[in-house]
Amino acid sequence: MQQWIKEVARGKRGARDLTYEEARQAAEAIVTGNASPAQTAALLIAERIKTESPEELFAFTEALRNSSESLSLSRAVKEAVIDFAGPYTGRHSFLATIPVSLLLAGNGVPAFLHGSDALPPKYGTSVKDVLDKLGIPSETAPAQTARSLEKALIGFAAAETFCKPFVRMRKIREEIGVRTVLNTAEKLVNFSDADKLMMGAFHRTAIQKMHPVFQRLTYKEVFIVQGRRARKMCRSTEAALCLQ
Repeated sequence: MQQWIKEVARGKRGARDLTYEEARQAAEAIVTGNASPAQTAALLIAERIKTESPEELFAFTEALRNSSESLSLSRAVKEAVIDFAGPYTGRHSFLATIPVSLLLAGNGVPAFLHGSDALPPKYGTSVKDVLDKLGIPSETAPAQTARSLEKALIGFAAAETFCKPFVRMRKIREEIGVRTVLNTAEKLVNFSDADKLMMGAFHRTAIQKMHPVFQRLTYKEVFIVQGRRARKMCRSTEAALCLQ
């Protein structure tokens, strides 16, 4: 890990982006626990200061996905389901994802939500928090979640149930207290193996950074919501960026 930390932590002028292969090795060391907590924190903070590249973001997403369980769904549900990737840090305003998902499910569109107990830096109210308060089981096994999606057209995955490395990394993330590459990568793991993704982004720079990553993931359609504007990024033979 030290060799990768040195590359991304050389300072404003000396730091460089890791290649995909370098980032993959670093991400796997973190996800598998081969990197120490200190090394994990050092790399995440250095990436935060440098800002992660699309290659680095993709490497972390793949490392998390390779250590995660996914749902086994019928072809019809898989092709129709929308993966709602809300902020794991929670919100301090109206959490629209749940009522929207219920409306979609009631009209025959499968909706899949995922998240965890609130994380830094926001520590807002998460989807999991709301489900827990309502008395709805939020830590169901993948098989049970799949049955819920098939029958009720709505399902929720607790990230730490589907991806065990998140359990170990929580303490490190809480002690760091700032956003890291994990805050974005965790939204893209795609536990439901869906073709469609809807997620939010803070600013256009983040959208532009994620666009090359979407071209390498398995989504066919990606909807990104930014404030009051909704932008749709479509994968095509030209990998064009379509605004809606």
